[in-house]
Amino acid sequence: MKVIAKRPDSLTDVQFTYCPGCLHGVAHRIIAEAMDELDMRNNTMGVAPVGCSVFAYKFFDCDMAEAAHGRAPAVATGMKRARPDMHVFTYQGDGDLAAIGTAEIVHAANRGEKMTVFFVNNAIYGMTGGQMAPTTLPGMKTTTSPYGRNTDDIGFPIRVCEMLNTFVAPYYIERVSLLTPQDILKAKKAVKKAMQYNKENRGFTFIELISTCPTNWGIDPIESLTWAKENMLPFFKVQNFRDKGAEAGK
Repeated sequence: MKVIAKRPDSLTDVQFTYCPGCLHGVAHRIIAEAMDELDMRNNTMGVAPVGCSVFAYKFFDCDMAEAAHGRAPAVATGMKRARPDMHVFTYQGDGDLAAIGTAEIVHAANRGEKMTVFFVNNAIYGMTGGQMAPTTLPGMKTTTSPYGRNTDDIGFPIRVCEMLNTFVAPYYIERVSLLTPQDILKAKKAVKKAMQYNKENRGFTFIELISTCPTNWGIDPIESLTWAKENMLPFFKVQNFRDKGAEAGK
């Protein structure tokens, strides 16, 4: 018998427009499932900036706002401060958050803004044509690094979780993977925990999701999963960096 999973109430019935093999749809689903299970949909607002996430407002069935490239944490800050009764999240890619939006994410985290940030890391600019991102791996070829990322010239990839973990204020920081079914189950637990802390207004929570970009990597979807396991996970290690709730026994 064919089993069809029920669409979460926090997702619309609009068909995803992401490329074949892209894991944004998986990320959307587990976030939506967490919102449903925590009964948060009717008092949650999301922010989508420029990038592959730009049309997230079509897919999440909650109040959504658009932000300029990289500015989602600043917009979310304003939304939360204007409406402290609402719960706010941002959904951002690595080119958006770790490059153009570096200042916004750094200062939102350092202030401990009461929001959740979902950071999808596929080591490349997706929507704009596959350029090198701050997360692009050493030696990795992109449209703007056709001979591979030269660390002597451009430096090493930025590990965002590790950077934010140097700040005092953040409440919860974890990096998860979307590369296998087992990984997705673990990612769902982290996403739900972040949203639970969000619902309780504990503080700044940050989830990095290791993903793929078969289109701009120039490989097929199955191969992209293997490539990410072999190349991304050794550099961006799946790890819980901070959980003040667990530390306090809450």
